[in-house]
Amino acid sequence: MADERFEVKAVARHIPMTPQKVRLVVDTVRGKGAREALDILRHMPHSAADPVYKVIRSAVANAEENFGLDIDELYVSRIVADDGPRHRLAPYGGRFAGRGRFRRVIKRSSHITVYLAERELTEY
Repeated sequence: MADERFEVKAVARHIPMTPQKVRLVVDTVRGKGAREALDILRHMPHSAADPVYKVIRSAVANAEENFGLDIDELYVSRIVADDGPRHRLAPYGGRFAGRGRFRRVIKRSSHITVYLAERELTEY
């Protein structure tokens, strides 16, 4: 069965933060309304809340400008934090390990993808 929902997409790539930290924030706003998600992220103490806020705000702006949708009709249907490229700091950036070895420092990055969908209004 094909899903015929209308979705608006926004992507932020190469965010210098581990995907695990971003997923903690992403999981709190999944399924929420767009305005509610922005309010939650604005007051969250996590450092990952700022890039996620910007991506959701960008998706809302895309929906309003390109498709004429209102923010109250939108909700976060899908939001994903994937692995980005890893920057390995070597030979000078690293730590000394046991038995005369050297460990590289690996700086991780994330790609955040947001899909906003239109909420179906049901009248009672």
